[in-house]
Amino acid sequence: MALPEDARSRVETILAPLAEHRRTTFALRVARWWDDLVAGLAPYPDPLAVAARSLELAARAYLDRDEELHLLDERRSLEPDWFQRPGMVGYAGYAERLTPEGTLAALPGLADHLEGLGVGYLHLMPLLQPRPSPNDGGYAVADYRSVRTDLGTMDDLRDLTASLRTRGISLCLDLVLNHVAREHEWARAARAGDERYRRYFHIYPDREIPDAYERTLLEVFPDFAPGNFTWDEELRGWVWTTFNSYQWDLAWDNPDVFCELADVILYLANQGVEILRLDAIAFIWKRMGTQCQNQPEVHQLTQALRSLARITAPALIFKAEAIVGPNQVVHYLGRGRHHGKVSDLAYHNSLMVQIWSMLASGDARLSTHALGRFPVVPASTAWITYLRCHDDIGWAIDDDDARSVMVDGHGHRTFLSDYYAGDFDGSWSRGLVFQHNPATGDKRISGSAASLAGLERAVTSLDEAVGQDALEEAQADVDQAVARVLLGYAIVYGFGGIPVIWSGDEIATLNDQDWDAVPEHADDNRWVHRPRLDRDRLAHAGADPDSPEGRVLAGMRHLAAARSSLPHLHASVGAAVVAAPDPAVFVVVRRHPVGPMIGLYNLTGTGRSVPGWWVRELGLPLEQAVDALNGYPPSLQPDGSIYLSTYQPVWLVRG
Repeated sequence: MALPEDARSRVETILAPLAEHRRTTFALRVARWWDDLVAGLAPYPDPLAVAARSLELAARAYLDRDEELHLLDERRSLEPDWFQRPGMVGYAGYAERLTPEGTLAALPGLADHLEGLGVGYLHLMPLLQPRPSPNDGGYAVADYRSVRTDLGTMDDLRDLTASLRTRGISLCLDLVLNHVAREHEWARAARAGDERYRRYFHIYPDREIPDAYERTLLEVFPDFAPGNFTWDEELRGWVWTTFNSYQWDLAWDNPDVFCELADVILYLANQGVEILRLDAIAFIWKRMGTQCQNQPEVHQLTQALRSLARITAPALIFKAEAIVGPNQVVHYLGRGRHHGKVSDLAYHNSLMVQIWSMLASGDARLSTHALGRFPVVPASTAWITYLRCHDDIGWAIDDDDARSVMVDGHGHRTFLSDYYAGDFDGSWSRGLVFQHNPATGDKRISGSAASLAGLERAVTSLDEAVGQDALEEAQADVDQAVARVLLGYAIVYGFGGIPVIWSGDEIATLNDQDWDAVPEHADDNRWVHRPRLDRDRLAHAGADPDSPEGRVLAGMRHLAAARSSLPHLHASVGAAVVAAPDPAVFVVVRRHPVGPMIGLYNLTGTGRSVPGWWVRELGLPLEQAVDALNGYPPSLQPDGSIYLSTYQPVWLVRG
């Protein structure tokens, strides 16, 4: 559908101050993305009018864009796979917890450490101005155009993005799409009676419609915030609050809301932000009789937002925060008519869950089946893969997947909760139970990667050991815990996409025993795995390579270096999960024109093996095979099988 002439005229007027080549570039991008923009706006009665209105916002943002960012746009347009390359590693954490100063201005001082880990993607957890505490860890945003005052200013953010770019590091920020804080200016205007802004929210005079919705809605925080609607005395109505009473869901069926958020996206792009994590995106469209998640309009509107970004700031990419099942999550990367037109990145939450499941059970069969049924995603997109993140671990084990391998789904979820809480006989883990729901038996788990993998328990045993035998046993436990952490990250790094390190994992940080010392954190034990980056521990890791933290740091650096040399790990190459003859070995095959890469991962504390003939059938002759993690041929036993030592990862490629 052609751009209306009056809209074209208004855009040309806006862009008149720019040089001709800049205006030409904008026009070419509009020609490329206009149809996708209009198609994405189909949920609205007049898509063309909304498209024309939003294009004017895009033109104004393009006019304001810095010359350095225009150059970045051109470079990204020539290198559209920049985020898919095997040298890309991510790092995530809270800005105030990454440096002693706890400010944006201090973060460039972390760049050397990040570069040593191969980091090209830095995700800073929510830093836009939230409401006063409680604020859901910063996800109750009161101002999209201001930075938290304790962190600095928007000028500091611009300076940070510019500084990081000189080191080849792109900044990722959270953008909450589903809701704003009750204190946001739109909500304040609604409470004051402004009818325009009341239409920005879902407000009902009585419980009739909310109760009808509630029949099919889930509760996100049943302990903290039961129900999905809150009575507000100033509104004189019930307002939709999916997450907390102070987080008001936006009415995305109102095109004014779309245009407001589109403008925010382009504003943040002009601050030098290169990746936006679209928080709570699955919830933005409401439909009676459903769970109000993953509705088709979510993907249409994301396509429209992405089209606007491609027109104004093609250096910007989207990451969908959609923690949903495999058949739903692939839609956030684009399926059918939205193929490759929605988000560029999405979280592979199932991989994290399945890694911890395999480490506890020592068995790959359930994970191989579950991960093997993920649909193929567009070759222009990438998964975000990770061993830990800022959140708890919810045991998203599908009952059908479990039944397929003769496992009881509920029983396995209970086992994992008990195991990682340290309540299962023989468990080496030290996690905390988060949000136990007695009605469903659901028990999520908080804890750092190292503590979940057994290092906290092992170090305690080592400190308390008396006698040589006890010392040796405790040291063996430490060694195995370190090996589990590195095995987990080897799976993450070898799976594909962008592997992301949760801050502190690289130095085997243990649970923060003082997590509840901050009053606003006292009711949320997820802060146990969100400690400040310990500079003393980091320094010790570098100075003592034999310490647990030193071994993990060296191992993480080595994984990044090995990964960067392997074209097989470009995100456009699909990962195939294959069942090994030994169920204690997890196998991932990535087929590239240069040959296959076969990842073999021993999930146990004892040696295992896989038949040589079986590896040959996967397409890799053993006489040509090299383990890319050490540069040597694989360890062969007399019968020709490949031997894997305790928790050993092997990346076999053609030498």
